[in-house]
Amino acid sequence: MSVSTAAAAAADRTVCQDTSGSLPVLGRDVTVPLVTGGEVTYAALDYAASAPALQRVWDDVAAYAPYYGSVHRGAGYLSQLSTDLFENARRTVEEFLDCRDGDQVVFTRSTTDSLNLLAAALPADCQVFVFETEHHASLLPWRDARVTYLNAPRTPGEAVATLERALAERDPHGPALVCVTGASNVTGELWPVRELAAVAHEHGARIVLDAAQLAPHHPVSVRELDVDWVAFSGHKLYAPFGSGVLAGRADWLTAAEPYLAGGGASRKVSRRVDGGVDVEWHESAARHEAGSPNVIGAYSIASACKALTEAGFDTLVAREQQLIDTVRTGLAEVPEVRVLSLFGDDAPRVGVISFVVEGWNSSHFAAALSAEYGIGVRDGLFCAHPLVRTLLGSDPQTQGECGAPEAAPGEKSLNAIRVSFGAGTPDEHVERFVRAVKELVRDGAQWNYRTVEGRCVPAV
Repeated sequence: MSVSTAAAAAADRTVCQDTSGSLPVLGRDVTVPLVTGGEVTYAALDYAASAPALQRVWDDVAAYAPYYGSVHRGAGYLSQLSTDLFENARRTVEEFLDCRDGDQVVFTRSTTDSLNLLAAALPADCQVFVFETEHHASLLPWRDARVTYLNAPRTPGEAVATLERALAERDPHGPALVCVTGASNVTGELWPVRELAAVAHEHGARIVLDAAQLAPHHPVSVRELDVDWVAFSGHKLYAPFGSGVLAGRADWLTAAEPYLAGGGASRKVSRRVDGGVDVEWHESAARHEAGSPNVIGAYSIASACKALTEAGFDTLVAREQQLIDTVRTGLAEVPEVRVLSLFGDDAPRVGVISFVVEGWNSSHFAAALSAEYGIGVRDGLFCAHPLVRTLLGSDPQTQGECGAPEAAPGEKSLNAIRVSFGAGTPDEHVERFVRAVKELVRDGAQWNYRTVEGRCVPAV
């Protein structure tokens, strides 16, 4: 068997869906104890934080594990096999993102790492434009640039107009970058990426797309969206933790100093007569991949890309929309529930929904969902503090204690609850969630809860 054949063998399988229409994921049969007694199958509804790994991905990684070897480092068969697999993974990601000729795919640790890499590669005196609605991963990396923070828009059209005004007022001669999410990690709403890219390019700016929440749910085409870079994380794309991607134009990346200095990034190192060291750096993606790379991470991302492509995004999107409709319809039947939104009820969205419940502290509500129903959701500000504060209409405050008696009806919540799901979510999980919300609001929690180190937990 040739190296290239062996590298691809584990992935050459057809993706199968279970009887519910969801893709098989790890942990789908895990049971958890309830404080009220007994056990229940765990309903993982926190995909926006980390999606469970696809069974297909885990199987591919397990098949490769015995052939583990250092890439770009050796003449041995396993080293060649691993190198071939690593570089094939890069090409798979290029195809998944529909990259342009000449674009580079750099493997990183996460979306956060990808955007910090790009921030380190910005040309001198670059001005960055970013909406306050961004996740902290795309809101905070630009510390060495001139940053203009844009207010949260209330319609997609307002987002485009806000960016248009801001770019029209900038110095047209210097470099500029716009950073925008593809789908909000708080509301799930899709952003007008193509229109924002057109405005950016019209004013001589470039644009980077934070696709962490978009890529697991919708196809992302660099060509069609006309973005300059895309960043996403493996752990939201049904792959294990610790891997990510920055893909896009090579010029700024090639002109910048390596993100990390070390082996792999350097093509030639020599001593000078004066005792110093001269370094010639790679101009390929390797320039920013110093050290031994996360081969398994890169391969797992490629496996997930193939699995989603083979399953068909049209099918996945249609099924996810059914789940979204189930949740939104169920929440709309509870007057005490307020769903958070920037663009309104009719805005297209992915499976990410945040809400508050009148009379409940959000941490208490999330704790009850977990302890009494075996449902895992997220509560808090979701690493998007400015956006959640804007949506709640609240000022920065210290998070309160948990417990319904301490949150008077009508009192503003200090944080929110987020339910999120995707290709691996069974119908029963969202149905159980809707039923649990209705029962908690109607009947209250069956257990007492207390705050321990800032977290609401069942009292024992």
